[in-house]
Amino acid sequence: MRKAVGYRTEYGELAVLFFFQSMATGMWMVPLTRVLSAHGLSGLRPYAYATSAVAAFVSPLIFGAMADRHASPVRVLRWLACASAVTMALGSWSIGRGWPAGVVLALTQLYAVCAAPTSSISTTIVFSRLHDAQRQFGPIRAAATFGWMCGCWLISAVGADASPWSGYSGALVWLALAGFTHLLPSVEPPPSTGQVTFRERMGWDALVLLKNPDHRVVFLTTALFSIPLAAFYPFAPQHLKQLGFERTSAWMSLGQVTEVLAMFALAGLFAQWRLKWIFAGGLAVGGLRYALCASNGRFGLLSGVTLHGLSFTLFYITAQIYLNERVDQAWRARAQALMSLMNSGVGNLIGYVGTGLWLGACTGEGNPRWTLFWGGLAVVVAGVFAYFFVAYRGRGGRLLRAKVETN
Repeated sequence: MRKAVGYRTEYGELAVLFFFQSMATGMWMVPLTRVLSAHGLSGLRPYAYATSAVAAFVSPLIFGAMADRHASPVRVLRWLACASAVTMALGSWSIGRGWPAGVVLALTQLYAVCAAPTSSISTTIVFSRLHDAQRQFGPIRAAATFGWMCGCWLISAVGADASPWSGYSGALVWLALAGFTHLLPSVEPPPSTGQVTFRERMGWDALVLLKNPDHRVVFLTTALFSIPLAAFYPFAPQHLKQLGFERTSAWMSLGQVTEVLAMFALAGLFAQWRLKWIFAGGLAVGGLRYALCASNGRFGLLSGVTLHGLSFTLFYITAQIYLNERVDQAWRARAQALMSLMNSGVGNLIGYVGTGLWLGACTGEGNPRWTLFWGGLAVVVAGVFAYFFVAYRGRGGRLLRAKVETN
């Protein structure tokens, strides 16, 4: 009985960790489109979102390598949360005070550098304390989704969908996360085995993971799928607004409803389905989501928004569990960081800029042709699905080594 209570307490701590990290991120990402537009910075939107992609090329791998080799991941997360709070508040202040677009973008980039590694490091901390990741991770990760939803609801409830106060609120949540890390037990890195090279300090040695054929397909598919996905948060709120929806941050949280449900269903899916079919299901739902958005109707758009969470869980959360199960423990922080680079870095950088240009190409006389815009992205997702389905083999196709050879 005492052991069960201890497990519940431990899982509760991990759930709160995910809750705060995701809530703070959502309070910035979701309202950002309308905040920038309301302050005359609508042209900055694709570049502001692209800052997270630029940051993901550098900071997750560096801090992932630090968490694997030099410092407790809990301590690394604490200082990153403090830095994220300060830089988010500065970025929001610059928008509200009407500072030049270049300054706003620079501060947004600075925030992104601080915040980009927090997701992969939080995931590493959680996985390090789980005994059965396939069964336990989904319900705990659902707390992150609930945190994102609560952040969106709070922003809409106080009418801050287009206000810098959304960023100030997010900064307070980052500080709450930093304080909460003092309650978490330290997860110390393994003892040093010798001098660390510059390449290893930068985390570039994680690229050895790409030598494994299935790892390579998962990483590449993550990057490719993230390109059309990048259009969702910058442009779905704009589409909702044009169709007459107010409090768009709250409406966008519909996607998190299916995300939570899918998190709790993951354990059953892992028990019955091959990983390949779970991955493929996420990609298929992603294509259906954009096809529904292309209907350019209120019901179709809301249906597409709602399916976003199901697609995200089936593909991206499964990918995180895949890495935890099939990569050696000494490499897991760097593996999750490399996933962040492929997702938030390569995929999002191409996606934010590329989909912004695509929206411009689909806009005539000031009005976007939403059917063409979302329909084109649905075709891209279909191509990613075809690549993955042909290239990924998995253990059902042929046996692969689960660990990375470092010699």
